[in-house]
Formats: sequence, structure tokens, C-alpha cells
Amino acid sequence: MWRCALPPLLRYPTVDELGARAAALAARHPRDTRLRRVGTSRAGAPLWLLSIGHGSRQALVVAGPHANEPVGGATALRLAERALADPRLTEGADATWNLLLCLDPDGLRRNEGWLAGPYTLGHYVRNFFRPGFLEQPEWLPEGAAGAALPETRALLGLQDELRPFLQCSLHGVDVGGGFVELTHDLPGLPQRVAHAAARLGIPRELGAYDALYWPVLGPAVYRIPPPRPGDLAAAITEAAVESTWCHPRRHGTVTAVVEAPMWAVTAVEDGSAPTDRDAVLRTVSRTLRHDTAVLRRILARIRPHLAAAPDAAHLLQPVDDYLMVCPGLADAWDPDTGGDAGHPLPPLTTAHLVALRIAGRRLALRTAGLLHQLVAGAGDPAGALPELDRLVDEWCADYRDGCAARWIPVARQAEYQARVVLAVFDLAGRHASACSRSGEPGWGSQAAVPMHRE
Repeated sequence: MWRCALPPLLRYPTVDELGARAAALAARHPRDTRLRRVGTSRAGAPLWLLSIGHGSRQALVVAGPHANEPVGGATALRLAERALADPRLTEGADATWNLLLCLDPDGLRRNEGWLAGPYTLGHYVRNFFRPGFLEQPEWLPEGAAGAALPETRALLGLQDELRPFLQCSLHGVDVGGGFVELTHDLPGLPQRVAHAAARLGIPRELGAYDALYWPVLGPAVYRIPPPRPGDLAAAITEAAVESTWCHPRRHGTVTAVVEAPMWAVTAVEDGSAPTDRDAVLRTVSRTLRHDTAVLRRILARIRPHLAAAPDAAHLLQPVDDYLMVCPGLADAWDPDTGGDAGHPLPPLTTAHLVALRIAGRRLALRTAGLLHQLVAGAGDPAGALPELDRLVDEWCADYRDGCAARWIPVARQAEYQARVVLAVFDLAGRHASACSRSGEPGWGSQAAVPMHRE
């Protein structure tokens, strides 16, 4: 029986550890495993693709598209071990697994201050990094032809080379629950997700903020609507934008975005009707406006002193992005301002309200964490560090005490995500095989499904 020679991952792997572990697997199993460089990051880091098996049907798994979501790397290694151990996933399915170990290695390196723990919210926030919206490699604001980032171009080239029947993009939720977003319906997936979540103690996010305006295919499973034009703020808060999720549709690819939480909040799976929806929305909106005003005041105070701060531009860009979208979100969620007439809120459950509360606090905490790094790196010339420390501590306490957020061990996060990916692989493969046998057209020839909200 095949046995993995690598020790289990009890913490998030770094960029270097991902490459080293993949190389060890390739060296141990040279007949079934290939490791190749498929691109180079902006800072010159290699983009490594680990391929398992020799089947004609290609599955593409993309780890690390968001710099602060490192679970995908651990999951990719776990999937590689499963594929090597179980021939039903390779020869038996006529499949090759292609695992892109980290799409944004530069961003992951900037998170190495917290990857090994301690896994507390305060330590995470103070060492967190996520680039600005225009520097996130899965997003195509100018379309595929206008892709500017080398990481994006490498992924697009890989999609066109492999023409995969399945693409899985591995994401992490810092606080909340697990959920899946699909470009195509896969009947049976909600039940598979529910089973994996129950076995591993992972709450399912039944009202995910990311999919607030998207069709629901089943509990914690959402349909990614076709891209549509819009301005920057609308694109990142309300709409499906052109992305590497949708690009391979022309090849008949189904894409699944698989989200696994770091800190779980049980209330995100409360599908009951709220007792006072409007009161909660007012509180969430008012809190976000207040926090935004506080953070803007601190930014105005420290910005003149940041010219010589290390990495000031990289840290300021996401700060500016977050502060740009916060007022519009607060208005859209507030029942007294009428929200956005073009994007009215859908019917909301308690799970939706919990997710909105978490999302508002997340925006403020991320901004405060980035400002904390800026100030600390510059030597705190404006004396803002004590106030930022107080805000980070208070807002983390709100997650911990007000939302009952609890840490999920890294191994359990990765196991949950791997089980969901395997379920998607099985269901997508069954559908593709059925279409092939019947002569029916595959997904690639289907007309776009119009966007609607539920």
C-alpha cells in the first residue's frame, strides 16, 4: 500500500515549503508525478505546477489566489497525496490532477509573520497582508486580453493549454463558515458539502456576503453569475466580474470556488427569520460608518509621515481600496437610506445578518491591521500605534466574544477543503461522462445564464 513519506501539516506551509514538499513527492514518485515551472511572479518567484497521473481529462486546482488565504497550499498537497494513494482518482477516472501550488507567492511571503502561529486573531491581523484589488491575480478588470499581472497571464495560459473539465479555486474565509461558488450547477453537491462539514465540525455559511446577490443552488452553494460591466466599487461588492473563474468556460470547464474558514462562527448557518432585520442592519451600517471615519482620521494623521516607510505603497493601496468601498456598503445595507436602488437587498435570514456583521468588521480590521504595519514600520512618528492597538484588540474581541469565533486547526481546514474538491471532481466527472455518452453538448456550449437574485 502506498504511504506518504511527508509528515502531516499542522500549520500553514510557506512558499518555500510548498515547493520543497512538491519536489519531494515528485522525486519519490517519478512515474506518476511531474513538477514544472509554469510562470514567474512579479518579484521573480516560480509558479509551480504539480501534476499527478496520466489521464486525458485534466483537473486544475489553483491554490493561493488570495495572499492571506494559505489553506489552499495545504489542501493542494493533501490532494496530491490522495491522488497518488488512490488510482480511482487518476487511472480510474482517466484524469490528471494539475495542482498550481500558489498563484500569488509574493503575497504569501508577506504573510509569513503569522503562518506558523500563534493562531490568534490579533496576531493574524497585525501581520496580515492582501494586495489591492487591481493586484489580485484572478481578477480580469480589463478582460483576458488586458491581463497585466504575470501571475494572471500564467494562469490564463495554463487554462488554455490544459482545457480542464474542472477548475477548483481554493480560498479561505478568515471568520465565518465554509461555502462553494459554482459557474455551473452540480446537483448533489450541497448534500456532499453538508456531510463533509458535519463530519469535521465546519459551519456552512448559508448567507455568504460574497454571494449576497447571487442565485442559491442549495445550502452554502451559490451560482456565479456571468460577468457584467460596472465600476470598481460595484464590481468588488455586488457583481460577477470578468475573472479567471469564467475564462475557461469556452473549454467546457466548470469552476468551483471552495471556501474554508479559519475561525468558525456557528451562527452563519442559522437559516431562521430574524426577529428585527432592520435594527440589525442599522447597527451594522452605523458601526461601519463609525469605524471608517476613525480609520480615515488615523490615515490622514499618519500619511504625511509614511514617505520613507518600508512597503508603504503596497500597504496603502489596499487601505485606500477598503476605505473607498466602505461608505457605499454601509448605505447599501442601511434600510433608512434606501440602499442601492439598482441592487436591493434580497430576503435576509439570520445567517445573512451575521455574515454582514462579520464582513463590516472584517473591512475595518483589515484596514487597521495594515495601518498598524505601516506605523510600526515607520517608527510611529505620529504616535498612532497605541490607538491602533486598542482598535485591533477591541474589534478582535468582538469577533471572539460577540460572534463566538473559534479557531479550526489547519489540518481540519485542509481536510474539509480537500473533501469538497473531491466531491466536485466526482460530480463534474459524472456529468461530463454522461454528456459524452449521450452526445449532448457540454457546458462550454451552453448560453450564459442571466444574473438574478434570490
